[in-house]
Amino acid sequence: QVQLVESGGGLVQAGGSLRVSCAASGSIFSTNVMGWYRQGPGKQRELVATITSGGSTNYADSVKGRFTISKDNAKHTVYLQMNSLKPEDTAVYYCYANLRATFSRWLADYWGQGTQVTVSS
Repeated sequence: QVQLVESGGGLVQAGGSLRVSCAASGSIFSTNVMGWYRQGPGKQRELVATITSGGSTNYADSVKGRFTISKDNAKHTVYLQMNSLKPEDTAVYYCYANLRATFSRWLADYWGQGTQVTVSS
């Protein structure tokens, strides 16, 4: 079994900051990519940021310069520091991991349950 557990969401005023965290636990052999997606009200789920095991990062254009993704490989944990938040950042933020479990020969995608981030104007 592999689980992704997010924490750190909440309510913040526009211009404020939040940090969300996601810890992967269970039978993990190795992680390939970890990251964050979000789904706003009435919108499709979209990529926010990803980070590879080697530290390469990728960001959505809408968050570049405001959000920073980082990770702790030893703890299988990924963080998203969100600064200069805007009302349009309001969404459920989902943790994502592409990893290999000890019980599998293959990489597979895993998702967290999501954490709500609400930015008030």
